[in-house]
Amino acid sequence: MRQILAVSFCLLAAAGMFGQPLWTGNISEVVRVEASSASGLEGVYVLDGLSGVSVSCQTTEEEAPSIRWYRYSSLGGGYAEELSDVRVDGASSVLTKIESDMGYIVEHPDGRRECFWVIDYNRHPFSLTSIVPSAERDCQRIALDVIGMGEEMAYYGINGRRFTLDRGIRLSYHTLTPDEEALMFHQTETAVDFASLPAVMRAPAPLCATEFTVEGDRFLRAWGHAEEFTSGSVEPYAVSGLTKITQNVRSADNEVAQNPSGTSFGGSAPCELEFEAAVTDGALFHEWQFSRYPEFDDVSLRIQDLNFAYTFNDEGVTYLRFVCANSDGSCEYTGEVYTVSIGASMLKCPNAFSPNGDGVNDEWKVSYSSLVSFECHIFDRYGHEITSFTDPSHGWDGKYKGKTVPSGAYFYVIKAKGSDGRNYELSGDINIVNYK
Repeated sequence: MRQILAVSFCLLAAAGMFGQPLWTGNISEVVRVEASSASGLEGVYVLDGLSGVSVSCQTTEEEAPSIRWYRYSSLGGGYAEELSDVRVDGASSVLTKIESDMGYIVEHPDGRRECFWVIDYNRHPFSLTSIVPSAERDCQRIALDVIGMGEEMAYYGINGRRFTLDRGIRLSYHTLTPDEEALMFHQTETAVDFASLPAVMRAPAPLCATEFTVEGDRFLRAWGHAEEFTSGSVEPYAVSGLTKITQNVRSADNEVAQNPSGTSFGGSAPCELEFEAAVTDGALFHEWQFSRYPEFDDVSLRIQDLNFAYTFNDEGVTYLRFVCANSDGSCEYTGEVYTVSIGASMLKCPNAFSPNGDGVNDEWKVSYSSLVSFECHIFDRYGHEITSFTDPSHGWDGKYKGKTVPSGAYFYVIKAKGSDGRNYELSGDINIVNYK
C-alpha cells in the first residue's frame, strides 16, 4: 500500500541529525557521496552489486520494532511506499531487500526521518573500447570520439528534483606550457575531468605530440580496479608563440646596455633591437613582420629567423609583430604589436669649450639625434689635423698626442646624414678658452 508523505520530512536528517545507514553482505567498500544540500538527502550510496546486501538503522531495542521503511522513485518522497521486507535484530531495524536507483526513508516513532539514495554500480558500469581524434576541431580545442560506457549517474531528491553524481572520469595528456621569463615552452601533463563519459570529449588542444588516456571512474578507483584506455600518438595542430624585443643603447664609451623589454622602442637613430621568439612543436612556419601601418596592410619586410638583431635608421614609426602557423595554415598565432619610433635628425656644434679639468665644459661634443652616418675632423690654424672620429657620441678633450693644446682657435669639418635623409656639411671655429 502506497502512503503519501510530506515532501519536507527529510530536511532535518539531511542536516546530519542522525547516523549513516549500516551495510552488510557486500564484499566491496560502499562509496558514500555527499548529496546536494538541495536534495534533502543524507547521502548517496553506491554499491558494487546489491545481491545479498542488507541495510540497517541503529536505534534502541524498544524503538527498533516501530521503525518504518519507505522507498521512493524519481517521483520524489511525496510518492514513497512503505516496505515490508524488514526484520528486527536487537537494536537494529534491517531492510533485507534493496533495489537500485531508489530513495529510502527511515521513519522513527517520534517522527524523525532519515533519507538516502542507493545506486547499484553494475547498472551503470564504466568501460572504454576506443579513443580517436574527431574530424571536428578548432585551433583552441581538440575533440576526441569515445566509444565506451559511462553514462550519467542520477539521483532524485525528496522533492523529485534530479541531480547527478560526478563519476570522476579523467582525460590526461601532455602539452606545452609557456615560460615567459626563460622564453621557452616546457612539456607538462594536463588533465580534464568529466562527470560522465560523453560521446565526444573536448579539451584544450595539445601543443606537442601526445597520447590521450581516459581513466575512471571514482568508484572503480575506490574498489581498486580502475580502468584506463590510451590512444595512439596524436600530432599537434594548434600553435602558440612567445616573443621578446630588447633595445640596445650605446653609451659614450661605446658600452652596450639593454633597456627593459616592453612594446615601444626607438628614439634617435641608429636604433638597434634584438628580436627573440619561441614557438610550439606544431609551428612549421614563422616570421617577424615589419610594416608602416598598424593594421599591417602592407608588410615591408619579413624575417623568418627566430632570433636576430636589426638596426632602424629611417625616421618614422615601424610596427612589428611575430606570426607562426601550422603546416597547412589552418591554425595561426599572432603575437602582440610592437612599435619603433625614430625621430627627425638634428645636428648642432658648440663654438667653445675649456679643457681645464674643472668638470665644466671640459670636452667639445656635438648635440645630435637620429644620425645614420657621421664624420668629424678637427684642425689647428695651420691646417694640421688634430683628431677625427665617426661616432657623434664621442668628442674632443682638447688634447693632441696626449697633451692639451694651447688656447686659441681651432676648426672643425663635419659630414653627416640623418635618418630622415637630410645631409649635413658643417664647418666652423672651436675656441679653447679659460685655459692656462
